[in-house]
Amino acid sequence: MTRSGASSGASSGAASARRSPAPGRGRRALVLCLLACVAPVAAARAEPGIRILDLPFKVRALRGSRSEAAVSVATSGLLPITGGTTGAKAGAQGGAQSGGRQAGDEESAPIAVVWGDDGGAVLALAEGSVTVRPIGREAVEGLTAAETPRGALPGSRRALSGPLSAYLTGRTRAPDGSAAAAVLTIRERQPMAVSTDPKPVPVATVTVPAGGEAVFAPLRPRLLRLGGRPALLAATLSGADAGGLALIDRPAGDPGAAWAVAARTPAQPGPPLKIAGIADFSGSGATQAATVSAKGRLQLWTLRPDAIEPAGEAAGYAAGDGDSDLAVNDPAGGSPELVLPVAGRPEIAFVAAKGGLHERARVLLPAPAETGIVVLGEGAAARLLVGLADGRVAVVAPDGGKP
Repeated sequence: MTRSGASSGASSGAASARRSPAPGRGRRALVLCLLACVAPVAAARAEPGIRILDLPFKVRALRGSRSEAAVSVATSGLLPITGGTTGAKAGAQGGAQSGGRQAGDEESAPIAVVWGDDGGAVLALAEGSVTVRPIGREAVEGLTAAETPRGALPGSRRALSGPLSAYLTGRTRAPDGSAAAAVLTIRERQPMAVSTDPKPVPVATVTVPAGGEAVFAPLRPRLLRLGGRPALLAATLSGADAGGLALIDRPAGDPGAAWAVAARTPAQPGPPLKIAGIADFSGSGATQAATVSAKGRLQLWTLRPDAIEPAGEAAGYAAGDGDSDLAVNDPAGGSPELVLPVAGRPEIAFVAAKGGLHERARVLLPAPAETGIVVLGEGAAARLLVGLADGRVAVVAPDGGKP
């Protein structure tokens, strides 16, 4: 054979070897390729971790980071907060530092509070795990009483944001005979000159009616920022079986303007509309509110200074008991999502709105979610606290890990 022939034969043999690898090597390469493809998907779909908190009492109330109960505990010195912080602080739920806080950003603290007839506890997040610190009966009674300001609708809760607070007053009856409020009372602490003499802080108080024949539903109003200034969103009732939302604002450019209803939704069947959360759920840059009706319909609304516009809806969810909290979770690298009870099932659903309302996942629980859902932390470190119908509290790690 000539040199060129030998060279050609060698090249042909090498090419043949490349085309036909040994069976063992081929199988190993295929397995490695499949593992490389599957591993990221498996990591992204890690099963949520669930555990039941060991509490010596049945829970009948669960309050999250943005509740007055949580802020009161964090700022009272009742007990040290995990991480060496003894007061409310800025965090995933909006923060409560005075520096950098603007009117309309609701007060928050890095804890949750639960209580029942036989005791209470403060729940905090430490190194990815939820810790439990008991509080006495007197503290529980104080928290319960402090939630409802003097003159407010019995059992109602107020919204707090720096110098602003808002709560329901004027006890009345809705058209169907249920409890309701005639007006929303807004109080705002006024600036005062520095003085060595003790003086009471001046407070401006206004009352805003729901308008027309509508009244306010006995659900906590929400403070938010809209167009760079504070505004309020509240649920209303009108007619025997109709309700909606009212946006309360002050006209821009006029500091002395009065608070008034600036926009409202048309009355619709299935009241009341419970506000589940406020965030930019769709990623459009606009502030949005999510509501769940008593009949289980989830609705998304885009808030404008002079309008409330529908942005999508879905059925099959539950609002929970009374004025219990519902959670907004901030997953790592994603838009805010709602965490809602599933109607008629012991499950919670993670509902995203980017690209239209859709469920990202569901989590099966040992009992239906009823007394509230709150979140501590954010991203992969977030932990959900779910108040169950049987008086227990479940801790859920949405992206896996130790609950």
